[in-house]
Amino acid sequence: MDRVRLLGLRTFHAIAEQGTLRAAAGVLGVQASAVSQQLKQFEDHLGTALFVRNTRSVVLTDAGRKLLAQTRHVLSEANAAIEAVRSEAGAVSGVLRITLPFRAWEAVVAPRLADFQTLFPEIELDLSIDEGLVDITTKGFHAGIRLGDLLEDQMIAKALSKPMQGAYVASPAYLGQFGVPKVPIDLLEHKCIRHRRVNSGRITPWEFLVDREPQVIEGKGSIIFNDLRTVVDAARRDVGIGWSLRAGVEEDLRQGHLVQILTEFTPDRPRFFIYFARELRELPRLRVFINHFVYT
Repeated sequence: MDRVRLLGLRTFHAIAEQGTLRAAAGVLGVQASAVSQQLKQFEDHLGTALFVRNTRSVVLTDAGRKLLAQTRHVLSEANAAIEAVRSEAGAVSGVLRITLPFRAWEAVVAPRLADFQTLFPEIELDLSIDEGLVDITTKGFHAGIRLGDLLEDQMIAKALSKPMQGAYVASPAYLGQFGVPKVPIDLLEHKCIRHRRVNSGRITPWEFLVDREPQVIEGKGSIIFNDLRTVVDAARRDVGIGWSLRAGVEEDLRQGHLVQILTEFTPDRPRFFIYFARELRELPRLRVFINHFVYT
């Protein structure tokens, strides 16, 4: 339906229901002159008069009565549909689809998920664990969670964590056999379990701070994974030295399955952020998720 017909039909029904142009203008929130102009445009478009006007009131013509009878249900159904959409948009319910890597689930979402579920039982949280970057718009996600250096452009982002601690780890058995590296350069003599980034295909560099200066070590090793969980699992099985976010190895460190090395040289990684399209910033179920998990 084009603009002339849509505005004209809306104006026509307001006049018919209110009985005067002035009263219709009050309902529509416009000036009486605007109502008169819209009605004239609509009548010109139809090629017939819809009202007989006098100084105090307007009376429907035969064409006006016929149009009112045949379109009343159309306008009523349209208004009902609009109100239903508005009501749904304002309710804290429905499906919320979010893509995130396993480490974000482990460090950010998992510890507070039970509380969120208790507070918002009508939200169906659909979480997709994915290590690669995902185009959230084309893939149908409401939001994504990634480290700050991996965010999509043109998105709104909110921090969900403090800067994340990294950890270089190995099993006690491996370190007992091959020795404990004292400085980053020692890694060149060790078996390094490397990680390949899913999207770029590049090997993740091992970064250090030596005398406050960044240093990158290209570790040697014959084992490469594209998932940090398998890097940690291989380290646990005495394969070599691996890197992970510390949040992903806390339990192994506590239980003695892994040992953290080169701690004083290990820089923090960026924060985890949730990112989403600007058009969704007022979506109630997304807003309450952000408010619940945002880092303060």
